[in-house]
Amino acid sequence: MKIHEYQGRDLLASFAIPVPAGQVIDSIETAATTYKQVTSEAGTDLAVVKAQVHAGGRGKAGFVKLVRSAKEAEDAARFMLSNKMVSAQTGPEGLEVTKLLIAAGVDIAHEYYLAITTDRATRRHTLIASAEGGVEIEKVAHENPDAIIKAKLHPLLGLQPFQAREVAFRLGFKGKQVSQAVKVMMNLARLFLAKDCSIAEINPLIVTPAGSGGAGVSPADNPDGQVLAIDAKFNFDDNAVFRHKDIQALFDPAEENPAELRAQKFGLSYIALDGNIGCLVNGAGLAMATMDTIKLHGGEPANFLDVGGSATEEAVTEAFKIILADHAVKGIMVNIFGGIMQCDIIAAGIINAAQGYQNPDGSKGFKVPLVVRLEGTNVDAGRQLLKDAAADLPTLQAATDLGDAAEKVVKAVG
Repeated sequence: MKIHEYQGRDLLASFAIPVPAGQVIDSIETAATTYKQVTSEAGTDLAVVKAQVHAGGRGKAGFVKLVRSAKEAEDAARFMLSNKMVSAQTGPEGLEVTKLLIAAGVDIAHEYYLAITTDRATRRHTLIASAEGGVEIEKVAHENPDAIIKAKLHPLLGLQPFQAREVAFRLGFKGKQVSQAVKVMMNLARLFLAKDCSIAEINPLIVTPAGSGGAGVSPADNPDGQVLAIDAKFNFDDNAVFRHKDIQALFDPAEENPAELRAQKFGLSYIALDGNIGCLVNGAGLAMATMDTIKLHGGEPANFLDVGGSATEEAVTEAFKIILADHAVKGIMVNIFGGIMQCDIIAAGIINAAQGYQNPDGSKGFKVPLVVRLEGTNVDAGRQLLKDAAADLPTLQAATDLGDAAEKVVKAVG
């Protein structure tokens, strides 16, 4: 589960990680007033207007703008709320922007990257930091991996203060900056564990120029500059969200794929992809192997869809509806291994779903090629049902194995 930046900033603040003042708006009319409130509170005329979407690349797309007047804030809001944001992470279709964050601007002496996530190779939560933070952190990791600092969290004790101090010194923090940076790291680690995060990221973490004020700190109390979190990104473990009612309340369905939300209601695991071959499979591993085999034969999967080990006919019917709602789908491959789910029952469900499917023009039955591979419990009975149904379902083809099924469906969609 993902949340918006403004929600992430609120989480940081709740764990005593300093962030500049900011407010969220959802209309052009409130932009000027909000700008005045935010800048007045912070004692500056500089503010930043940022689109709130679950995608990166906002700055390069023109959806992060620095403003110095109420008029500029209103113009920025008008542009962002009237246009879709298109970046490398959204694809050409872009994302509609419905919320904006207007936050106080701060002077920046240096930017850093700070995050905690799980290192799958070592099976340990890991603090990741770099003195080269900002919009090009992915490029830094690729071209200069030595600039990335890592510290493993203890499985029981979490991040230790000595680890945070070592990272702070390696990042180049000096004077009072060190204790501020250590506090941010320790509190971020507490937040990560307390809320069952899969990633907790601050990019950039910044230090202000020496003697500057901001975020409730006067210049006199800030001789070495202040460490602040400017942007926040959080992902949460979906399997643990049930333990956190406060995190559940942050979920924004408008930012999710409607088909994926629809699938969740029927206990289906569905992820939309960019290809034209729909996949209906039982088991996540088998689904991955199915997609790989389709790719191996020159095709492109349109989705990952796992119906689970005991799917009902209703769930299978809904799965077909979800797949065919994607107009890019030109063919469907069904790959079922019958264990708990018996092949004859699933075959009957596939046939009923295919025969009863209603097309947009009112006709019934699949109009796209349907290739079905069954294996496992009662497979012979299942295959016989498919064979008997072929007369009424001219688009249906049975396959003997995974490779045969992938070859047939790729050929069928051209």
